[in-house]
Amino acid sequence: MTSAFTCPPPHDLRADRALDADWLRSALDDRRITPVIPSKSNRRFPATFDKETYKWRHLIENFFRKLKENTGIAMRSFKTIQSFASFISLAATLIQIR
Repeated sequence: MTSAFTCPPPHDLRADRALDADWLRSALDDRRITPVIPSKSNRRFPATFDKETYKWRHLIENFFRKLKENTGIAMRSFKTIQSFASFISLAATLIQIR
């Protein structure tokens, strides 16, 4: 049986300053994933990141916030993965229509 949630492998990780750590950056580099994480202010040698790609993180966070306004999604109160996936699809469609 195939999964309803098949995704391509990630090519970048967009995160905020809280996840700026050398061990995370090296682990991502080992897996050929580009870290899109701004450096903390106390970092001696700031790491570079793609600012244009980082801007999309804000839009993604807002979309998830809107999805979580539906209490069924926030509480995961569905009995099957199919009904959960269906409700996410429906809620995402309604958000896009607004």
